[in-house]
Amino acid sequence: GWCSDGRTIGLSCSRGSSERPRFDLKIDANGYAWWYIDGFSDDQERAVSVIMFIGSVFSPYYAWSGRRHPHEYCCVNVATYGPGGQFTMTERRQHETKLHEDFLQIGRSSIKRTNQGLEIHIDEWAGLPRPGRVRGKITLDIPAITSVAIALTNDGAHQWRPFAPRCRIQVELNNAHWQGEGYFDANFGTRMLEDDFDFWTWGRFAGSQGTYCIYDAKLCQNTEFNSAFLTKGDGQFSLVDAPEAKQFDPTFWRVPQETRADSDSQPKRILPMLDAPFYSRNLVRTFLHGEQVVGVHEALDLTRLRRNFVKTMLAMRIWRSPMARAQVHQPN
Repeated sequence: GWCSDGRTIGLSCSRGSSERPRFDLKIDANGYAWWYIDGFSDDQERAVSVIMFIGSVFSPYYAWSGRRHPHEYCCVNVATYGPGGQFTMTERRQHETKLHEDFLQIGRSSIKRTNQGLEIHIDEWAGLPRPGRVRGKITLDIPAITSVAIALTNDGAHQWRPFAPRCRIQVELNNAHWQGEGYFDANFGTRMLEDDFDFWTWGRFAGSQGTYCIYDAKLCQNTEFNSAFLTKGDGQFSLVDAPEAKQFDPTFWRVPQETRADSDSQPKRILPMLDAPFYSRNLVRTFLHGEQVVGVHEALDLTRLRRNFVKTMLAMRIWRSPMARAQVHQPN
């Protein structure tokens, strides 16, 4: 199960020790925590993703530093998709962050738990291809928190906590104002992802019966992890059988794209989101148990992330605040 006593991540904690998200976590060396939000508009023409990291798993600077001080490598990643889409990824040091049980601030951006769900305030600067400020508010209306908590490895070193697979999102960023289907989860770990995983795909697909969450991972020891469940708006969930995995439209960087789909159907990308050398995110339409469903899908290739040239490419996409630059350790 998921391990958190609200302050430390460790294998001795019990799964039921936290029924809601808490942000006042102390992450030990080599560890990480991230909180992930996404959403797509009801017309399926726009989308957004927000990730707030302590010990940023995708940071080349955290990797090159030896991962001894995860709180010195906190990061905010905000991306908007559709017309005028922008991408931001900024790292900051520990003294530029504030952690509270119900509140996390990294730089000028923050996430706060409310009685209705979550409130995320964004104030970041985007890089290429559309540089400029990304500023505004995202609100998640979360009717219920699930009890789903899953260890991605046998020893529990990597934990997935899908708090709210189905909720409503309202986005007010720059001149874009829309609402739609939202999602909120978190991941926690005590080792780097590249130590344990070669590849994974994840997807959450909204349908009339609820939201399907599907997680398929290939581990370094030639083993696999597969999980599929259906969650309702009231937080109740049930395990489901997932149909066969099928490939769909390739990306520019040729990260393999596949997700589950009924035997007589074919998944299709309907909105390109993120296309990176080791990672992709797309809005995808597929069929599960006879129903057409739409949701956000990601593919992560950890064999590519292990390569130094990929980390060097990442360094060109991540902006480190001036106060953080003194802590950068160059690769050997």
